[in-house]
Amino acid sequence: MDIMEYALQILKVLGRIVTILPLALFATLYMGKRSVGELPVFDFLVILTLGAVVGADIADPKINHIYTAVAIIAIALLQKLVATLKIKNRKIGRLLTFEPTIVIYQGQFSVNQMKKIKYSIDTILQMLREQKVFNVKDVDLAIVEANGNLSVKLYPEKEVARVEHISRQPDVFNKGIDVPVVIDGEIFEKVLYSRNLNESWLYEELERKNIIDVKEVFYAAVNDLNELHVSIKNTNNLQNLPPILH
Repeated sequence: MDIMEYALQILKVLGRIVTILPLALFATLYMGKRSVGELPVFDFLVILTLGAVVGADIADPKINHIYTAVAIIAIALLQKLVATLKIKNRKIGRLLTFEPTIVIYQGQFSVNQMKKIKYSIDTILQMLREQKVFNVKDVDLAIVEANGNLSVKLYPEKEVARVEHISRQPDVFNKGIDVPVVIDGEIFEKVLYSRNLNESWLYEELERKNIIDVKEVFYAAVNDLNELHVSIKNTNNLQNLPPILH
């Protein structure tokens, strides 16, 4: 291969970079923030595949450029379709995404749960230290999220002081964590029963908030004081959100 052919191949690779990277960027933005921010399992595989397709196209000038473009568009459309199905059908969402897993509860490791998700005690301790938590006994609840991150709730007396904590009645802010009892109109009876509540109680609380049909509820959760927080699907009252620019 002479110098001229080398130069042509280099120009071809540079041309592919100029054309394929903007398309890959557009496809990634089209797929949404979740694909690049949280990276659950399915989205991780999508990004991994997208990177492999783009990398192969740039590195090997023999690959047909049109096929690469079609593959990128198809990957983006597939991810968008799956994301839509996950929103509309929680059963599909659970099949494609790991469920949150409690690994520490009231200062005690949940060994069985850790074994299920293949997390060692060293891994959990490291993740705690990364959140500046050095005593397991201070942890009220620790959850490994679907994206592999660890969410930690400390006991109230171990939390960083907030304005609401400066009170003469410490029990006022010791409400524990909110647990979902309704998501997208679906009632979680087991959660209600675990709090010694039932559907009748839920309907009464919703009625007090002028909500007649549980299908109107996008999210509802109760805390340790059995206080119900509700977010409805019709959010016309949120039209005047302040703009967040970058």
